[in-house]
Amino acid sequence: MSILESYYRKLNSGVYSSDFPDKPPTAFNYTGVNPLNENMNTEFGTKVPVVPYGARLEFVLQDTAFINVENHPIHIHGHNIFVVGTGFGNFDAKRDPAKYNLIDPPERNTVAVPSGGWTAIRLKADNPGVWFMHCHLEAHTTWGLAMVFVVKDGSKPSVCLLPPPDDLPVCADFSPACSFILFYFILYDPINNKH
Repeated sequence: MSILESYYRKLNSGVYSSDFPDKPPTAFNYTGVNPLNENMNTEFGTKVPVVPYGARLEFVLQDTAFINVENHPIHIHGHNIFVVGTGFGNFDAKRDPAKYNLIDPPERNTVAVPSGGWTAIRLKADNPGVWFMHCHLEAHTTWGLAMVFVVKDGSKPSVCLLPPPDDLPVCADFSPACSFILFYFILYDPINNKH
């Protein structure tokens, strides 16, 4: 059963869990590791951020230097995003947000995460459903550069997930790998610009 079907039918037992970490579970020097000494195994799983309708989200996308430093075009389904910051090296949650462009950030649905750097994006979760975020380099998605997030239904029928069509084909069971440990999200307060 897919995560979307599981969420819609409220049958999430064993399909996914809503305990996606707010920050990487293991902090280390993402852009300066020695690949011969570090564990480079991607952690696959079905931990999914579940957010209320209308939540304002910030995702910080951190490139790594596990094998080679490479630019990653990250694409989000279902939402346009605002690119509020980008930089090189490791993202510093205490220092880097002060440099964000909160006046006129570019709006996109795909953003480049620079080689050996990071990109911070914000969005308003106003499209209920299960949404895929992934690297547009197909091989990288199979390595774990992908995740989904759930936006809960709003308070009116017009802002709720539509039911699937009656003639939708049934998919075979599978175990999707939908977590990438260096994606993380932060609920933020846009009025006071606080995380």
